[in-house]
Amino acid sequence: MLLNEYLGVEFPLMQGGMAQIATGRFAADVSNAGALGIIAAGGRSAAQLKEEIATARSLTDKPFGVNVMLMAPDVDEIASMLAQEQISVITTGAGDPAKYIPMWKAAGSKVIPVVPSVALALRMQKSGASAVIAEGTESGGHVGELTTMALLPQTVQALDVPVIGAGGVASGCQLAAMFALGAIGAQIGTVLLVSEECPIHDNYKQALLDARDTGTTVTGRANGAPVRLLKNKMSKRYLELEKTGASRDEFEKLALGSLRRAVLDGDLDSGSFMAGQVSGQLKEIRPLRVILEELVLGCSATIRQLQASQG
Repeated sequence: MLLNEYLGVEFPLMQGGMAQIATGRFAADVSNAGALGIIAAGGRSAAQLKEEIATARSLTDKPFGVNVMLMAPDVDEIASMLAQEQISVITTGAGDPAKYIPMWKAAGSKVIPVVPSVALALRMQKSGASAVIAEGTESGGHVGELTTMALLPQTVQALDVPVIGAGGVASGCQLAAMFALGAIGAQIGTVLLVSEECPIHDNYKQALLDARDTGTTVTGRANGAPVRLLKNKMSKRYLELEKTGASRDEFEKLALGSLRRAVLDGDLDSGSFMAGQVSGQLKEIRPLRVILEELVLGCSATIRQLQASQG
């Protein structure tokens, strides 16, 4: 079974839960375009998140999901609200969702944690996860250390539940690689940032289009919270502070509000422009539907070419 069949959508693709970006409107746009849209709970209260869910439901009759950052101070309230709202799919990150999984599944939700290692994937399976998203370090935002090429097949081999690949997908051949490595589909994020519908500042989109293959870096390794983002003055300063052993207050002062400055203000110097390593592949701004179709059609073409080459 491929991801589109598993989730009841057109394409074997789901959107990543990108904080400050993945609104109810954008999730609905993604779902209407054929993938599974996701609303990001990060940075929102339970009441605000409920409003985003209502917005999505007013704009689409297709399935969509919610991503929960488990480090949120009001996560218990958010978790209960999601059960009451009977969300189709709940993805999780930054913590262990084990205590919420029975409640969510009882409400009819598929619970799909994002995992950076086989060990965590096995824990999630034991806790009752419906599936997992094996996310490689190529991804934008919060990342682990293993590459998709290494993490995905090992996770597939170790688990009995379905595995979705994430990290490094911006073309049909990369989506084909996900299937070759054993995934039922892919979670994508960076490639959707340059869609016409994506609600980020034009400067953010242009920075992605201007990025080279080496245009991202990872900050936060020193304090155990690695984040992949585009290189700019803010990321450079953050890495300098890591080398000098700066205090937590200095890091917080630099990073506070930096994602919002990128997404809403387009501040090229002090914004945190989270993005994956595929940024260097992005060349134009296009409708979501066009991006998704190109990924799926390109994947099919790649598979046909591989089959033909084998005689």
